[in-house]
Amino acid sequence: MSATTTTETPASAAPAPVPVPLSADARISVRGHLRHTSALVRRNLLWIRQDPESMFDAVLFPIVFTLLFVYVFGGSIGQSLGGGQQAYVQYVIPGLMAMMGMNMAQGVGTGFNQDFNSGVMDRFRSLPIGRGSVLFAKIAVELLRMLFATVVLMVVALLVGFDITNWAGLLAAIGLSAVFGSALMWVFITLGVIMKNAQSVQAMGFLVLMPLQFGSSIFAPTDSMPGWLRSFTDYNPLSALADTARGLMVGGPVAHDLWVTLAWSAALTAVMAPVAIHKFRTKS
Repeated sequence: MSATTTTETPASAAPAPVPVPLSADARISVRGHLRHTSALVRRNLLWIRQDPESMFDAVLFPIVFTLLFVYVFGGSIGQSLGGGQQAYVQYVIPGLMAMMGMNMAQGVGTGFNQDFNSGVMDRFRSLPIGRGSVLFAKIAVELLRMLFATVVLMVVALLVGFDITNWAGLLAAIGLSAVFGSALMWVFITLGVIMKNAQSVQAMGFLVLMPLQFGSSIFAPTDSMPGWLRSFTDYNPLSALADTARGLMVGGPVAHDLWVTLAWSAALTAVMAPVAIHKFRTKS
């Protein structure tokens, strides 16, 4: 007696997983992108909750810089302003608010690079989600951190004698700082993608931040600067942002510097956002 054996392939066998193509973004609706972004924002917030040390910079930066500049430089620079330390408090606090977005932006690039090196971003890119959603979620969370740091800054500012005379102007200055900060974050996200490690991102960020911060009107008026440096400060977006925030919060001309700040923000976003998304998609 003979037996016949047959081998059949089940029709219901699950197919092997197929990597999500880079063009998957085109098939995801706007509503889908928003849903993915909100889910990733929640994920990032939960991570901060589990790692509260990641908020140290948002807490300590406004405290340290406010106390340092007010009590170390406030007396001498305040005299040149014609009012002593109190006059300097009114001058430097809007400048520090303008500086907040830039320092938070550097943290975006460093954190993004660390996520790549740890494999988190590879996991995200293997999922059927919009590539831009990962980046937008990162920026949204960093903006929340920036707003938290701004609240800390204003609490310390009130303790050192800052006089809020225009609440509407204060809110407008915060909003403008958030707009410029989010535009700058695209630059640092790009650095976070193309640089090999977080140390390289920090080094490059330092080279960008230091000239922009100290070659501006954030900490001191530019009247006494040499001509070549004043030419640089005239085109420095941080000077325009600081002067706009100062005008909104304590009074002064606003229109020209406001348009300059908005123009810089729009240009940085228009140029760097597509670059950052492209580099994120194609990074191997």
